[in-house]
Amino acid sequence: MNKKVAVIIAGGKSSRMKRDKALLPFGGFSTLTEYQYKRLSPFFDEVYISAKSNKFNFSVDIIEDIYEVSSPLVAIVSIFKTLDSDEVFILSVDSPFVSLNTIKDIYEESKISNSDVILAKSTNGVEPLCAIYRKSVLPLAEEKLSQNRHRLQSFLDGLECSTIEFESSRDFINLNYPQDYQDASIVDSL
Repeated sequence: MNKKVAVIIAGGKSSRMKRDKALLPFGGFSTLTEYQYKRLSPFFDEVYISAKSNKFNFSVDIIEDIYEVSSPLVAIVSIFKTLDSDEVFILSVDSPFVSLNTIKDIYEESKISNSDVILAKSTNGVEPLCAIYRKSVLPLAEEKLSQNRHRLQSFLDGLECSTIEFESSRDFINLNYPQDYQDASIVDSL
């Protein structure tokens, strides 16, 4: 049986947050990244962080981006070029409320799906950074990068995707702006 592998994407520019959101304190941990890592580790056999470099103050395996530009597509290519894994669960570092039950549901769908990508879908639409990606995505991902086309939606349009729908969008709240982070910190402390 294949190992369950998770990769937390933490290499973005955080331009809307105006500081590196991967390094913000959260949930009693020194960083949001450590919070995500610690809560995912019991469910997965292996958990990695995808980033430009190891900027973290805890022991973790890093998958460094193999291209200078920052984008989730660069992370996906780097992940599959680095790991010997046929499928990987990918989660954005700034989605701290995605529950383990949601992740389990995505894995259940993956057992019956032959799709390249198994995506969560909330009331806000598809969630490309809460999904299982299979190595079959690599050729198209490399092609899109060679064309300097980094939009995930354009990439996904060229793949066979399955979605699993969730009625609530709470799991998929992203911490993009300072107010999002402040609101999430209040919720997390309740």
